[in-house]
Amino acid sequence: MPKFTYYNYILCLVLTLVSASCAATPSGLTSTNTLTEKSTSAEPVDESLAWPERAREVLMSALSLTGINYKYGGTSPETGFDCSGFVRYVYQQATNLSLPHGAKAISQLGKSVAKSDLQPGDLVFFNTLKSTFSHVGIYVGNNRFIHSPSSGGGVRVDDMQTSYWSKRFNGAQRIDPSEEKSKAR
Repeated sequence: MPKFTYYNYILCLVLTLVSASCAATPSGLTSTNTLTEKSTSAEPVDESLAWPERAREVLMSALSLTGINYKYGGTSPETGFDCSGFVRYVYQQATNLSLPHGAKAISQLGKSVAKSDLQPGDLVFFNTLKSTFSHVGIYVGNNRFIHSPSSGGGVRVDDMQTSYWSKRFNGAQRIDPSEEKSKAR
């Protein structure tokens, strides 16, 4: 039961942070269906949703997967996730965007964001394999991110200010669906 209580607390904290940041964020952004290929999602995405609402969907989708096991090359809750498989799955489910596989490939999308300007839903990248952009997660706010870290672990929220993650931070990207739609054409 303590694990359940902890994750409920984290979820409430994240949703509070997202709501606060969304109130100050312009809402003129709109969505798109793909980045690399035409989406075949059965559920239509409401094109009128602004990015702050989409970011909320990204976070709710990501947090709902907490505890799913890590699996190298994994791309679904049934098989487990590696870091980029997790991010791809979350973005596909929450925003109907198809991201490429691999942290390095995903790092090429969107626009760079300074660490001090991170907003919930931004992608954060780390050097975990002695290679830049070798790990990716989703920023949830308050210097925390959710990711699928490694073998023997599962999807979880970690603090970017711990010495391990702060030493390995490579940068962040914000994926603006309207910009990615024009790139995909």
